[in-house]
Amino acid sequence: MRRMEHWVRQVGPESCYRFYWLIAAVFLALPVTGSDGLAQTYALTRDPVELVKKYVSLDQKGVRLESKSWETLKPYVHWKEEPTWGHVMVTGSYKVVEDIKQWEIVSMLEVVIPVEFQVLGAMYWETAGFLPEKQVELVKFRVKAVGGRWRIIEPLLPPHVGQQRMIHYVRQAMLQEIEPSRLASLAALWEELQKAK
Repeated sequence: MRRMEHWVRQVGPESCYRFYWLIAAVFLALPVTGSDGLAQTYALTRDPVELVKKYVSLDQKGVRLESKSWETLKPYVHWKEEPTWGHVMVTGSYKVVEDIKQWEIVSMLEVVIPVEFQVLGAMYWETAGFLPEKQVELVKFRVKAVGGRWRIIEPLLPPHVGQQRMIHYVRQAMLQEIEPSRLASLAALWEELQKAK
């Protein structure tokens, strides 16, 4: 407290009032900026595994199926744009490894978090075909501090979409298709996706 009194005597009461107003403004602004805004942008005070979980969850729900939904993923990744993919990996389930002992700790500001995907196969856009290829795919997500926030910096991989979401997506495409040959291809794809185990 003596320091504050000494400072007030040196700078004068007008500067002191400005200082108090500045402190008050900072404390009033904290609840606004410190609530959901920081929670959604993954500040470094949060666990990086939460970022990976959210990204993979959105991918499973098909967020990357449409180019207009790219904005939804920008807070999670470091790359500037999503490439156009010719195929989608259809998955049955996934598991984000939460045990820190299984992570690769590169530094205090960079980690590699593994995610296991139960892949059922690949769906190709051009041919509207499904290639069954059941496998466990281990993907290592590199998460790094970028601009004071956690961001996924790699890998840039094709969409990994849940089976049910792909079935609904193809069904919706069937309802909108007017060309008979394309509709027949989509119907065959829809059946193949339903059979995939």
